[in-house]
Amino acid sequence: MFRTILIANRGEIACRIIDTCARLGVKTVAVYSDADREARHVAMADRAVHIGGSAPADSYLRGDAIVAAALATGAQAIHPGYGFLSENPDFVEAVEAAGLVFIGPSAAAMRKMGLKDAAKGLMAEAGVPVVPGYHGTDQSGDTLAAEADCIGYPVLIKAVAGGGGKGMRLVESAGDFADALASARSEARTSFGNDAVLVEKFVANPRHIEIQVFGDGHGAVHLFERDCSLQRRHQKVVEEAPAPGMSDALRAEMGAAAVRAATAIGYAGAGTVEFIVDGGNVDGDGRMKTGGFYFMEMNTRLQVEHPVTEAVTGVDLVEWQLRVAAGEGLPMAQEALSITGYAVEVRLYAEDVPSGFLPATGRLAALCWPDGLRVETGVRTGDVVSPHYDPMITKLIAHADCRDGALRTLAGGLERLVIDGPATNKAFLQALLDHEGFVAGRVDTGLIGRDLDALVAVAPPPDTVVGLAALAALGLDRPGDALQGFALWSRWGQAVAMRLGERAFTARVQCEGGTQRRILLDGAELDAQWRGGAWWIDGLKMPPVHHLPGRVIVPQGPGYAFDIVDPLARDVAAGPGADVVIAPMPGLVQAVHVDVGERVEAGRALAVLEAMKMEHVLRAGRDGTVAEVLVSPGSQVSAGDGLIRLADSDAP
Repeated sequence: MFRTILIANRGEIACRIIDTCARLGVKTVAVYSDADREARHVAMADRAVHIGGSAPADSYLRGDAIVAAALATGAQAIHPGYGFLSENPDFVEAVEAAGLVFIGPSAAAMRKMGLKDAAKGLMAEAGVPVVPGYHGTDQSGDTLAAEADCIGYPVLIKAVAGGGGKGMRLVESAGDFADALASARSEARTSFGNDAVLVEKFVANPRHIEIQVFGDGHGAVHLFERDCSLQRRHQKVVEEAPAPGMSDALRAEMGAAAVRAATAIGYAGAGTVEFIVDGGNVDGDGRMKTGGFYFMEMNTRLQVEHPVTEAVTGVDLVEWQLRVAAGEGLPMAQEALSITGYAVEVRLYAEDVPSGFLPATGRLAALCWPDGLRVETGVRTGDVVSPHYDPMITKLIAHADCRDGALRTLAGGLERLVIDGPATNKAFLQALLDHEGFVAGRVDTGLIGRDLDALVAVAPPPDTVVGLAALAALGLDRPGDALQGFALWSRWGQAVAMRLGERAFTARVQCEGGTQRRILLDGAELDAQWRGGAWWIDGLKMPPVHHLPGRVIVPQGPGYAFDIVDPLARDVAAGPGADVVIAPMPGLVQAVHVDVGERVEAGRALAVLEAMKMEHVLRAGRDGTVAEVLVSPGSQVSAGDGLIRLADSDAP
């Protein structure tokens, strides 16, 4: 086993690797950028080396600086985590040329799976089913459009060097093909430096099921499947193992195909073979039948969702990675591996869901993890979600004897989670876990898109939550608190004003004697009583409240953070109207689609902003004439910066 390894990554995956290394007695070296000087992974490691600026290109993508750091600290091996340089064969070769061990597959194996078109050809030769499509080298628009016509619509355009949904577009008809191709190429060029694409048949009612494989360069085993069908914009949102409706026969068939894929390239380490599965290929009992699955791609690294596999198999995949990289053989034979129980994982992101899932940034003012869940995170209270990196805050994983139990455990943990700072997708995740189709196991990759409006709907807080917030805002939510004072001929009470986003609330709390309170809201009266260590309001037991200066957080449902209004403060009107299109987040202007003097209609695409590794189209909020273009392609902008100004809609 290695004495010391360097982790060429950051955030939750770096912390995850450090946890296993600490258990095995392996020393760790962290690397960090300017933005990550105080990061959790830096604090957890035995040593830390600064490698450059905040932008990934200036730090975590600098292979030379990472190799130099490993050599300077006496590390024997480098673990890449996922993302950044984890699937870069040139980096693997640089690591090995320096006399270090790369904890992962060989550069040759990466190259064989790195381009989707070549990988599909290789898999077809190995007897792994592939989706019908065009994977040729002729990248002319006419050729690609003609191939799409031959395949038959709908089709998927996919970047050959892609991953994570980047450079991927669904095309429903021939008339939409040219625009979708241009958009996919632009995003692929930005994300991967390669705008080549392939065209494939789109499978109806598709499910995204992947097989975890592990090899030692000589042989391979599979650790069963994960269902990752709940996706938005081809990004995974919820992952689970085993897959709902999976039959033993199909599990064995898919597992064998994945092992053939790994064996065909002499794979070493942890990898994932991703399949698209025809969700309609089921028997009368709703169990998936054999066949109907097609190879999509192989991820030659550890996956974000690996904890669900670890939960149901009892295997530590990071430990396996270390042992095999150190020269040991496969830790377990296929027949020794089995599934125990069910596991579900959600990814909590800093993003503004009602505004279209825009990435959010800011300081995490409060962060209290729930008991009973596996929590994998790279942040602590007080840390800042930076615009430079992926906005994932944490992964939450539940494991139980049955699928329903795992879902209920995860939903309960999400409700107990206390978080305050940038907007998050917590309410969206809760809505998914409560979705009738998902709970019943009827999952496919289109579920979120079909029901998106209902899943992102923002409901007002219940009166009981507002009442508890009022008690807390007045400092009356703890045992022994009591209203103080005296009023002649009337009950003593106190009033408070609060805000929840744009909504204003007023409440008055009256003492009814002892531990009884009456809470008067706009149009409602609530009875509250302290008993058994908790407030009960109108017969409902309420959770403990989290206090911040001038703010109270009620961890019920999606969680509600109320600002306590200073009665002497004035409201201040702020914010631009529809005259100016502003940047909703920090980012890089990729394109400007309009010129001064041009007439536009509401909804017209005006500019494209790249932020958090994704492209965001900014559209006109009303009809009008472009009066000013305030930025140009390549401009770096901050949140709130004006980009384009429109003249009055009736201006000539």
